[in-house]
Amino acid sequence: MTAAASEADDRIIRESGIDARIALIIQPVLKAIGFRLVRVQLTGQNGLTLQIMAEREDGTMTVEDCEEVSRAVSPALDVEDPIEKAYHLEVSSPGIDRPLVRKSDFTTWTGHLVKMETSVLIGDRKRFKGKIADADSDGILLERDKAAYGEEPTLRVPYDAIAEARLVLTDDLIREALSKDNRARKEAKKRRGEAEEDAVAGEENETEQES
Repeated sequence: MTAAASEADDRIIRESGIDARIALIIQPVLKAIGFRLVRVQLTGQNGLTLQIMAEREDGTMTVEDCEEVSRAVSPALDVEDPIEKAYHLEVSSPGIDRPLVRKSDFTTWTGHLVKMETSVLIGDRKRFKGKIADADSDGILLERDKAAYGEEPTLRVPYDAIAEARLVLTDDLIREALSKDNRARKEAKKRRGEAEEDAVAGEENETEQES
């Protein structure tokens, strides 16, 4: 990934190899239509499947959004042709038990249970499960789900040590995720309504000027 592309990608957890090349191709396309990339993964499922996980800036992602993203990225992938074999394109939302890939994700979901794997040993371990007690610009404070005898109940994990992290499905997470989604959809609907009103007002002004 080039320096310019790296600066444009605010994710702290990114792809490698062919997945990284695909991410580099589709990110400008996603940004242009108001979406952001969560994850790219090329798997051997159903022959060969390219999975693109994306969302709007407010965290929402409808079926119609998935279709829009699919239509937008397909031509770019056809032109660049990063995958030599035939493949199936699959665009999805992050889901409720979503991967956490940006610093803002950890801040947004503070207080919720997460499974995490680190790239280096932290306290003689690389795999953790616990609640995000706090998140700042440098890392997170993880409250262990079940601390073993002699282990500290909390540990500090810097962002640059996190290799993978995702939310664990709980009743509290489901409730909050649905609540956030409903609020975001209402805000989006309100913005669309205001935009349509502005467009109508602009058309009326043009008609008056012409008359």
